[in-house]
Amino acid sequence: MCILDARNITKEFFGVRALDSVSLRIEAGRIHCIIGENGAGKSTLIKILKGIYLPDSGSISINGQDVYRDGNKKLHDCIAYVPQELNLFREMTVAENLFIPFDKTGIQRRLVNKQYIQQMAAPWLERFQISADAGTPVKNISVSEQQLLQIARAMVDETAQALILDEPTTSLTNTEVERLFDVIRQLKEAGKAVVFISHKLEEIFSIGDEITILRNGVKVAHAPVGDVDIPWVISEMVGREINQSENYRSEKVSEEVLLEVKGLSGERFSNIDFTLHKGEILGFSGLIGSGRTEIMQALFGYIPVWSGTAALEGNPLKFGSTVVSARNGFIYLPEERKQQGILPLLGTMSNISMPLLRQFSPGGVVQGRKEQHLAREVIKTYNIKVSSLSQPVQYLSGGNQQKVIIGRSMSAQPKILVFDEPTKGIDIGSKVEIYRLMKKFAEENQMGIILISSEMNEVLKCANKVIAVYFGKKSGEFSAPVDKTKLLNAVMGIQKAA
Repeated sequence: MCILDARNITKEFFGVRALDSVSLRIEAGRIHCIIGENGAGKSTLIKILKGIYLPDSGSISINGQDVYRDGNKKLHDCIAYVPQELNLFREMTVAENLFIPFDKTGIQRRLVNKQYIQQMAAPWLERFQISADAGTPVKNISVSEQQLLQIARAMVDETAQALILDEPTTSLTNTEVERLFDVIRQLKEAGKAVVFISHKLEEIFSIGDEITILRNGVKVAHAPVGDVDIPWVISEMVGREINQSENYRSEKVSEEVLLEVKGLSGERFSNIDFTLHKGEILGFSGLIGSGRTEIMQALFGYIPVWSGTAALEGNPLKFGSTVVSARNGFIYLPEERKQQGILPLLGTMSNISMPLLRQFSPGGVVQGRKEQHLAREVIKTYNIKVSSLSQPVQYLSGGNQQKVIIGRSMSAQPKILVFDEPTKGIDIGSKVEIYRLMKKFAEENQMGIILISSEMNEVLKCANKVIAVYFGKKSGEFSAPVDKTKLLNAVMGIQKAA
């Protein structure tokens, strides 16, 4: 049975066509995967399906009724939507987040006490494999539990017939992904339709029934998942073949030590030693929550260092000041780019020029021509797709937002550049661009690159040396080419490797 039938959907933003006559059918009891590069139009399409955006042209029928002709926008309530970013009330309990707003989730009481909604929550938590107590504040549960809670909240209204999941696994471990997939399969067996959006091709082939591929706002392919393979999907998605066996390690690693860290300890990590050479890409591999990010945030000055030392080019690195670190050439690119890396409401030019405003503002007046020149150079150098310098950066694709952050950082001429999950939520074509940029920076600028990644293949392809971290401790150090099994054992704490 067809739950949703979208035909010839077209949408433009700022004169740029985000979708061009795209059609899509969503069937009950099927998992329909949508894939495409960043900027291909996936997010725009699903927001139109949910009724968040209106299309410029085209039609949508839900359960056989035309949404726009019949003027019944409430039909969109049949479609549940879970966005990529966590969108929960952190100070409220699991049960409260599950049922808010109460009037739309079947709770009719005027006065709702905590005990009552916690009792109501219990079967839902069991159904969606959420082990957290219903009375626990959301801020105290894991990211994976929060992700499952978002899905449960979307499905509390049992009239929902389809569920749209936008990149639901970006912050999950492999074990947590399997928990999520179990839930998705249960929904499928219950006759629900699931729209699954992911850049991780192995997930598409693990969970999907059919696949639709978008490229530059156009639907370029559709097929049953069982009839196609990964090379075909990549070729259709990016319009060219990509060599998946290529590695991106620096070939010009100097013997000169750029950064030396000894006995570094802080919150969630202890006694960390490592060296970074000029021209080297150093990988940090570990499970989510292992302490990798905290080590770099402490070095950068974002969180406190309890003990230990670090030297940059032989000079002691001052802890506790991100400003001093940046001025000394130590730049950190955060994992959560939307919360920590960009100013979403400002234009692309403003986001690029932020670190250099002092140079453009003698006497406190911004020299617009110099600022525009820098922005245009960065856009050209890093091939950033943008309609104008003033286009708000929030409307760029994830890959282009990441390139804005990289270009802005490079304009400050760093000595060390830390990439924390640089390809999170980014398509395979943009990933390759970022890998090549890291290699170029290391080789041509003799910069030290530190790559923090949950994707083991990413570390194996890019890093000259890999540090494994397990529960805040260094559990192994490996030189490329790295044995994947040994690295996996170290990351899992199964054995220590020298």
